[in-house]
Amino acid sequence: MRWIWFDRFEQFESGRRAVAVKNVTLAEDYLHDHFPGFPIMPQSLMIEGMAQTAGILVGEARQFTEKVILAKIRRAVFHTLVRPGQQIRFEAEIEHLDEAAALTCGKITCEGELVGEVDLAFAHIDQNMSGLDFPEENFVFTEEFMSLLKTFREHGAEKVRL
Repeated sequence: MRWIWFDRFEQFESGRRAVAVKNVTLAEDYLHDHFPGFPIMPQSLMIEGMAQTAGILVGEARQFTEKVILAKIRRAVFHTLVRPGQQIRFEAEIEHLDEAAALTCGKITCEGELVGEVDLAFAHIDQNMSGLDFPEENFVFTEEFMSLLKTFREHGAEKVRL
């Protein structure tokens, strides 16, 4: 992963639910252009933060043995803006999980207020039925990613158990 769109996990219930947080700061370059003079957190990046939170939850539920990719944004509705200096929470839950795919639902909140609702579909591409060949190595959950996840596990909040 080139970009990680959350700062830490606050909660992680294997196969069920994950909560991650992101501190929105003007130190991030993309905020200077979105929008000049009135910076806001782009909704597309909040969708990506939810996709990463939910994707890790889905991957961990199968011990990271599958290549999990975002297949579809089932629904994305936003209700308010997020500005620098605020902290957002990505709350993801698994609705359905099987050998081929997973469905998740999620809420994004900021200071107790509902910012958005993002429901996603993930595919386990090793189980695809299209006959396409994918690389043997896990290009989703790479060694670099697993090293980062290990850091989250070792230095995360005490209540986080992955």
